[in-house]
Amino acid sequence: MKQFTALFTALFLSLSISIFAQKTQPQPISMNQLIDIKKAEDELRFDKMLVDFLSDKNPSIRERAALAAGRIGSDEAIPTLVKLLANDTDEVRQAAAFALGEIESIKGASAILAVLTDTKNADKVRVSAIEAAGKIAAANEKSVEAKTLGEVILDNLELENKDQTKQSEDVILLGITAVVRAKPAGAEIALAKFLGYSNWRIRADALNTLARLRVKNVNKEARELLAKDENPVVRANAARVLGTADDKSAIDLLLNAASTDQDSRVRVSAIRALSSFQPENTEDKILDRSDVLTRNKYIAEKLLTRSEQLFAEYKKSKFDNPTEENELLTLVSTLGAILKGTDNERAVKFLQEFREKENYASPELGIALINISQKTYIRTKYPKDIDWKGLSGYAQALGELPDLKENRPKRIMNTAEMLLRGEITDVIYGNGKPNKSFPDFLTAYAKFQDKDFQIALLKLLDQDDVIVRSTAANLLGDIKPESSEQSMEIYKALSNALYEARTDKFNDASLAILDGLKKQYENRPPQKVKFPYFTPFIAAIESPDYLIRRKAAEIYRSFNILKPDPMTVGDPSFKPYEIPKDFGRVKFEGDAKDGAKSRVVRADYKKALSRKNGEWAAILKTDKGEFTIDFYPEDAPLTVDNFINLAQKGYFNGLEIHRVVPNFVMQDGDPRGDGNGGPGWQIRDEINQLQFERGTVGMALSGKDTGGSQWFVCHSPQPHLDGGYTVFGKVNETGMKIVDNLVRGDKILNVKIVKSVANK
Repeated sequence: MKQFTALFTALFLSLSISIFAQKTQPQPISMNQLIDIKKAEDELRFDKMLVDFLSDKNPSIRERAALAAGRIGSDEAIPTLVKLLANDTDEVRQAAAFALGEIESIKGASAILAVLTDTKNADKVRVSAIEAAGKIAAANEKSVEAKTLGEVILDNLELENKDQTKQSEDVILLGITAVVRAKPAGAEIALAKFLGYSNWRIRADALNTLARLRVKNVNKEARELLAKDENPVVRANAARVLGTADDKSAIDLLLNAASTDQDSRVRVSAIRALSSFQPENTEDKILDRSDVLTRNKYIAEKLLTRSEQLFAEYKKSKFDNPTEENELLTLVSTLGAILKGTDNERAVKFLQEFREKENYASPELGIALINISQKTYIRTKYPKDIDWKGLSGYAQALGELPDLKENRPKRIMNTAEMLLRGEITDVIYGNGKPNKSFPDFLTAYAKFQDKDFQIALLKLLDQDDVIVRSTAANLLGDIKPESSEQSMEIYKALSNALYEARTDKFNDASLAILDGLKKQYENRPPQKVKFPYFTPFIAAIESPDYLIRRKAAEIYRSFNILKPDPMTVGDPSFKPYEIPKDFGRVKFEGDAKDGAKSRVVRADYKKALSRKNGEWAAILKTDKGEFTIDFYPEDAPLTVDNFINLAQKGYFNGLEIHRVVPNFVMQDGDPRGDGNGGPGWQIRDEINQLQFERGTVGMALSGKDTGGSQWFVCHSPQPHLDGGYTVFGKVNETGMKIVDNLVRGDKILNVKIVKSVANK
């Protein structure tokens, strides 16, 4: 009997363990569960349903719910995430750590510190924890915990460096990037130890962080890497370090790299590094100004030789927008920086010929010319058919004059001011309509500090163009009133403009006006001003637009006003797809009766979530060839769905590439072409753990949850973007050969969405 009992007990325990193990093993997540999680995430809704998912018996659900909690960003999720981080599967703990980093609250710091101070934790958990430490420290830089987080990040890097037999390269890479965010004291000592590692990516990322921290005591190592390293990304980042360190002993090395390196990424980084040797930037007490000018003339002569060689190739190109332009414009910017006020004849001749050849389209050329020779620039005759791009560059260059510290003849300043004022006056008095260059005229003219400029800005708040109104609001915010009357006038104008902007299709003006009102509150005169500064923010908290509501609440809270609490004013909702039910001042097209306003229904979520990585792609045709974006719908389903929907409607067809920063990104998707356009809506960020490597495709943003249609491709690894922008695709190396050749002004002729294209 005892034997039977013992056998029964053993069988029961074995069965119980088996059942428990079965329950705790990861299981597939059903489509309905995925939709529920995604919908809550998309609506930024942390509620009981998501809490239940975080405690579900299926680890896969807990892991996915943790990611959603991080994307939602609610502090209410922190206690549950902390529990998951302390005790769960490694996959769930990794997701919990990543989520705490996304929330960025100091309340999650102790849990992250607990992981990073325990060496027994799995590497995958430490990877997310060290990334989270950097994010939390950056968001709370003045806190005591931020300093501790920075110190622990360095401790983990030191640990990895010492124990190279059990080393985690992922922890090192994420830790190096975390240093950029946390900026702990003594970081350069820890980072320098990774410059000799065999993994090129570790060397490159360490140099990237050292450059961003503007470290000056690793110049010897950087010079050696620039001269000898086999990897172009390492060489490019070494050049950046030497530039930020203002290492004059590296001038010849940089000049050689700028002219002869086989990789364009290295050349443009070396060229940019040489721009740091501006006359006003010199810290060398031995050199007087004449010595500096002699040195810079030497640099310029070498760069001009390279520029002239490249320009000869540019003129022979079969393309309307020659590939050589990216490198040429980098050279131009450096020449303008190091030859300020010199009237260098050779440089002036080159710049004039280049400007005429490309029809004055690139602002870099005008800015360089006005820096080198103001008189030549002012005398330049422009063609009558100059387009808005040429006018934009013209205005940007004139706006450089007030920033020049020397050689600013009053006659030239007066002429520039008159030219800018004339364009603005014509628009104000109805003699012309503002084109897309007009915001640049306003921004440039603001630098001349004309006291009557306020009058013009107030009038421009009535313009139809939302970007003109946005620019006027921002510039009005910068004005420091000298009296209560002036402060009142600006306040009333901005407040009225905010009310009028409530029917805009785009929210740019409303957001800019809120920023302008905030700056006016901070700039208000010391006398007691008797008018309700806070009324516009309280009103905006009831806006149908989630981003306007959120910004208004954030600004209001920053004033530290105890009453009324913005969360109680009009019972507002801070969820993207809900608006106050009693919002009745104006009817918005598409509003539902109960105030809900959602573009996404359950069928849309199902369609987006049904796609798998590697199954869907976009083929983009340009004049210079085709490249393919392989999508990651499992990591960013709604971002991919948004891109596919826009592409299938022909939205991207014919759009100009409006931004190219060599060795950084190529950017497209703006129907305006000036960097300010979008589809008329925003999508939520889907921040994931994919990294920004060469070829990575991400969504461009102007703030959290502001993605719409603009996207970018990375020319090289950009680890500082990790965890801050949505990764939703990748261009393979074959395609990157096309992307590398694209320049500003090239067009995406058409986009074709295809299924079952194998990744190459």
